Amino acid sequence: MAQNVNPFCSSQNTPNKAAEEKQNVPKDNHAVSKRLQKELMVLMMSTEHGVSAFPEGENLFKWIGTITGPKDTVYAGLTYKLTLEFPHSYPYSAPIVRFVTPCFHPNVDPVGNICLDILKDKWSALYDVRTILLSIQSLLSEPNNDSPLNIQAAELWSNQTKYKKYLTEEYNRAHSRNPQDS
Repeated sequence: MAQNVNPFCSSQNTPNKAAEEKQNVPKDNHAVSKRLQKELMVLMMSTEHGVSAFPEGENLFKWIGTITGPKDTVYAGLTYKLTLEFPHSYPYSAPIVRFVTPCFHPNVDPVGNICLDILKDKWSALYDVRTILLSIQSLLSEPNNDSPLNIQAAELWSNQTKYKKYLTEEYNRAHSRNPQDS
């Protein structure tokens, strides 16, 4: 059987070291569940406006989040639902976050995937649900047009009047098809 060896580490994994590493892996998801329960309480007690999230039913590892568009932006007055799916390695791995409500945005693709560095390579265990939602809310008003998932939205972004018109049409069309998603 092949053995995984870290080429950047000079010492080989010995049986004792492997046993030590195995002990550090949680045997159940109790620590993750406890962290998610704590984050839920923080969110419920938060005075942040425009962001909220709750577990979907009894599954503590899948949440539904809501963000409202920031004031004084083309997204003002719009509300979006998102799903947050937490891996068993959370908070050391980022959750998978997607828009449920269709979102016309340079950094959101048509199926709701989000291009945001803190959900990928800039993830930190210090982030929580609240900071994720606030970051996505901030992304609505400050897209990264250098790395668009939606080229049409990126191209329209420079003309906020046209962008707002198209955004409103798309939002209303999606809302009329699936009112529960917005």
